[in-house]
Amino acid sequence: MNEDMMTEAERASKLAEPATEDTATRGKGVFYVHTLGCQMNVHDSERIAGVLEADGYVPATEEQYLDHDVDLIVMNTCAVRENAAERMYGTIGLWAELKRQRPNLQIAVGGCMAQLDREKIAKKAPWVDAVFGTKNIGSLPQLLDQARIEGHAQVKVKEELNYFPSQLPTDRASKVSSWVAISVGCNNTCTFCIVPTTRGKEHDRRPGDILAEIRQCVDEGAKEVTLLGQNVNSFGYGIGDRFAFSKLLRACGEIEGLERVRFTSPHPAAFTDDVIAAMAETPNVMHQLHFPLQSGSDRILRAMRRSYRSAKFLDILRKIREAMPDAQISTDIIVGFPGETEEDFQKTLRVVEEARFASAFTFIYSPRPGTPAAEMEQVSHDVVQDRFERLVALQERITEENLKTFEGRDVEVMVTGASGKKDAATHRVTGREKTGVLVHVGVPEGEPMPQVGDFVTATITHAGRHNLIADPDPKAGQTYAVRH
Repeated sequence: MNEDMMTEAERASKLAEPATEDTATRGKGVFYVHTLGCQMNVHDSERIAGVLEADGYVPATEEQYLDHDVDLIVMNTCAVRENAAERMYGTIGLWAELKRQRPNLQIAVGGCMAQLDREKIAKKAPWVDAVFGTKNIGSLPQLLDQARIEGHAQVKVKEELNYFPSQLPTDRASKVSSWVAISVGCNNTCTFCIVPTTRGKEHDRRPGDILAEIRQCVDEGAKEVTLLGQNVNSFGYGIGDRFAFSKLLRACGEIEGLERVRFTSPHPAAFTDDVIAAMAETPNVMHQLHFPLQSGSDRILRAMRRSYRSAKFLDILRKIREAMPDAQISTDIIVGFPGETEEDFQKTLRVVEEARFASAFTFIYSPRPGTPAAEMEQVSHDVVQDRFERLVALQERITEENLKTFEGRDVEVMVTGASGKKDAATHRVTGREKTGVLVHVGVPEGEPMPQVGDFVTATITHAGRHNLIADPDPKAGQTYAVRH
């Protein structure tokens, strides 16, 4: 799972609507949650906001956020890559100045880096009031209260999971598109990954609890849900039910009012034929798939402890495309894993060329302290940078060729409210079509302006480098239709 799969707006924390003079209140304090990392972190931030609001805190409005008129800032951190850790400490450093200007401001740090660094954060940044781990979201209000009393940082990081975060209150950033966690933690032992340390062993939720949460989301206005887990398709393996995930997908298809179901991220080793069938046969399960390759070299996959090889990976892709020819498949690739040779890298390029991914999130290998790969012989930065640039160039070409195939086609876009930078000037709205591609839709003169949560069927008129443009002309026979 990674943050690059989301737009900036999808990753942003929710801000409150401006308060009127009659209703303006600071409650126990005005707060803002700053999120780094993946979809799981974004969803955790919704839980953090829910817990704080249940305790009497009030979310900041956009004006309060921009003016730094807040009483509490919470950073939800990521530990997957080194740059995320650097961003965390850099941002906390900037907040120290805010605290000097507003002595009563409280700062809390949670998430994966808090789980990992614990006391180090409080020692390195003594202006922080609370440090809480991935399993301690519900404890945040008490930690803040205690910090006010004692005048120094409170640290609470548990190793064991005593409750699912989904049992906590939540304030969802979007009312039409909801994250729903089906599991937490990871049982894999990839040599490059710190997630099992920060999130712990995999724990699955009860299917009935998951479906109840989805129904509640739909009752509250959601039209789309994304099922979250470090390895969603290994859901149920802990109780010996290897068909649990495909059963869950099919059960989602029975929920009235649920228009779209997505999930992330699956593991290739557990991507079985029943999951492919469930995706193809359940109408509201979208034909979008994030499928992490990591490397095209079997030797490197073995060193990574990835329990599949390139031939198996490509065979699964073949089966997916046979069942769902329209499937849009993205991936993760690590460049410069310890010991990677030019021959290994060439094998990755060959797999990427054959796989024809819709997009690829490419990363220069980042050694994470405490992982086996960090102790291996590293590849020089110059060599890795060169490989990275060649891989990006290849994938950019494939992505552009793939998006070109959409030109002239009609697609259905769910308007999400994640506006593009030029949408206001170009009279466009933004959303995602069924397979997850970002689309900017122009509203023809005289046609109705769609609202967030509406579905727009429109003709694609132009393919950009990473998104699609639909500026249809109904007079020329192109399609524009809005469905509420």
